[in-house]
Amino acid sequence: MTPVLERDRLALHNAVSSGGDDIQVALSRETAEMLAAWMDAQARGQEVVITHGLREVSPTQAASMMGMSRAQVRNLMDEGKLPFRMVGAHHRIRVDAIHRWLDIEDARQEAAMAELIALQNELGLTD
Repeated sequence: MTPVLERDRLALHNAVSSGGDDIQVALSRETAEMLAAWMDAQARGQEVVITHGLREVSPTQAASMMGMSRAQVRNLMDEGKLPFRMVGAHHRIRVDAIHRWLDIEDARQEAAMAELIALQNELGLTD
């Protein structure tokens, strides 16, 4: 943990332990951006998964992070598109692998959208 994050962590814990419904605390931009991203995800109804250790999640948690069903995650695993490892009888997926897959999927969708826009322009379907 960086010294800045450690300072922010302690400041948050101290502010929360002081009681009351409203608290004021000074945070670094890095921490504020992290909290804002978490709050944005919560506001969109997305589940935020916090992991420890090797930063691995179950297929159910991965599905929540990826915005798809557990069955779709299992299909990606079975197709070799989402790497995983077995821990006993349980599947574990690294969070960084999920982020890589999401980045690749975003790029694929952007390319497909650009192709559709070009086709639309070529056919003269724009206003």
